[in-house]
Amino acid sequence: MAMAAEPRPASLPLPGGREGATVRLHPLLVARMFAPPALHHREEGRLARARALGIGVPREHYVEVPVVAFLVEHPGAGAMLVDTGFHASVAIDAAQAMGRLGGLLFKDVRMESNEGVPAQLRARDVSPQGVGTVVMTHLHSDHASGIAQFPEATFVVGANEWSAARKGGELDGYLKRQYDHAFDYRLIDFEGPGADSFATFGRALDLFGDGSVMVVSTPGHTDGHLSVVLRMAGREALIAGDAIFSMRTLRESHLPYKMADEHRLRRSLREIQLYAEQTPEALIVPGHDMELWRTLQPVYG
Repeated sequence: MAMAAEPRPASLPLPGGREGATVRLHPLLVARMFAPPALHHREEGRLARARALGIGVPREHYVEVPVVAFLVEHPGAGAMLVDTGFHASVAIDAAQAMGRLGGLLFKDVRMESNEGVPAQLRARDVSPQGVGTVVMTHLHSDHASGIAQFPEATFVVGANEWSAARKGGELDGYLKRQYDHAFDYRLIDFEGPGADSFATFGRALDLFGDGSVMVVSTPGHTDGHLSVVLRMAGREALIAGDAIFSMRTLRESHLPYKMADEHRLRRSLREIQLYAEQTPEALIVPGHDMELWRTLQPVYG
């Protein structure tokens, strides 16, 4: 099926880089959902699938799951985002959040009208129209639902992720209506000549050419998943996305029930674990850990 979106290869570095630049990070809690525990930390045995799907799991045993995005302030490139969370309309019509299948797994979506990313940006005196770059860890609906709110931005997406999203459907976590817009999509190729290693990550790209925002390849959850390493004043931050759902994933290597490629996810997880060991002062933010999220500061850097 033809798509309105016509992505182009990214030409890196993007404009705005400054030698020695550091960034400020604002974690944004966009919504909350409730999911079966075994979906994010799989169980073994013949009932594993049923438990992951919530079959026979009492509602009071479901765990709270944050839906998040991140505002990054760069001294030269200005305001950028990592992921978009849910579209603000989900606060009015929660059925738009995840599609029919996602609605069966994630119950009781809770989102207030002031929790959409545009409202949260304005509360921080940042114009949504001023967001120049949005880096997408991947295009699953809980990360990409809000793409339509930033029509003027340049969206940076992994080339393999775009291919997976173009071919995939709701069973794979993708809702094309959320990202099939005639926007400025730029695809990054971790297998191309510009890619290099960074810290413990085998494939990385320097977004602005100044080392302040590194995008690192962390496939497995999806075929083209990426994470983001930020250089802040005095420490680094790793926005891991769904390469690790929680700190338990990081500590215990406890994998989720569903993933695109378990072998590649284990490799990505090991790279993150080594990064955590070698950079103990770094702030590491998993994709969906409410306990960790409650400990975060409003702003870093």
